[in-house]
Amino acid sequence: MNLQQLAVFREIMKTGSVSHAARNLHRTQPAVSASLKALEDDLDMPLFIREGRRLIPVPEAHYLLSEASGILDRLKTVEQNLGNMRDQVQGSLGIVAMPGPSSYLLPEFISQFTADKPQVKVTLATRSSPQILNLIAAQSFQVGFCDAAVGSEQEKLFHNTTIPCTCVCAVPKSSPLAEKRVIQVKDLDGMPMGVLQPSHSTYEATKAAFQAQGARLNIRIDTQYFLPLFHFVEAGQICSIVDVLSAVSYQRSRGDASKIVFLPFEPAVPFGYSIVVPHQRPLSRLASSFVSSWQSWVEETIAQPIK
Repeated sequence: MNLQQLAVFREIMKTGSVSHAARNLHRTQPAVSASLKALEDDLDMPLFIREGRRLIPVPEAHYLLSEASGILDRLKTVEQNLGNMRDQVQGSLGIVAMPGPSSYLLPEFISQFTADKPQVKVTLATRSSPQILNLIAAQSFQVGFCDAAVGSEQEKLFHNTTIPCTCVCAVPKSSPLAEKRVIQVKDLDGMPMGVLQPSHSTYEATKAAFQAQGARLNIRIDTQYFLPLFHFVEAGQICSIVDVLSAVSYQRSRGDASKIVFLPFEPAVPFGYSIVVPHQRPLSRLASSFVSSWQSWVEETIAQPIK
């Protein structure tokens, strides 16, 4: 018994005639008759009593019709769903990202990406960069976005695409420093600063930049993520060296109410973002399209001046 035989059988049950079924299925009458006979042979039982040209279904045929209809309708649904997945208008996205992008920029991007895809379901989680690598290695999410991934025991469990950039300097809009075009290390000598905690790569890079210029790094506030630092910058209490996407996220969320100016910083403090996906779990067409689009958006965004 196969799907083609079930389709022929259902059409015969609907029309009550081999000839009518053949016409509806755009097949020859002998081909339909042969398909019905093959089905009866496979089941080792007759499905119809033949009285001249009439076909009278036996009770077992009515049971088979209900089952066959369920199978064929389910198959049609599967074909439609796969077609929607092929066209990237149906499916699911599981994304885990670090706090900065996941608070504003990533939801905004996902909203635009799925605007014409009402059947796409999205899960967006926020975790620290080390947690993101663990979750992607465990195949708990399709896509991760974090600080540039460094070597780890799990690096063979995910694919990593790195997007390099350099940090910018966040200064209060009320500060005289806001009038400068570029902030130099000497401009921040001894000034209260906000930094990430020592475990983060930017801490050592910022510290090294100050030491190389003989300037004093006066740390007043340290946090786990960049975004909390902006409250202290707004209050005029600190300046801070931050990543570009956190700066863009702040500016877009505050708009004209922004109280911070973001300026180029010299010498450069390197930074980078990683898009990570599971090594052992191939991406769907939808997820692949999302990764490609998000990477292009990030690269274009960090290449533009922050307004």
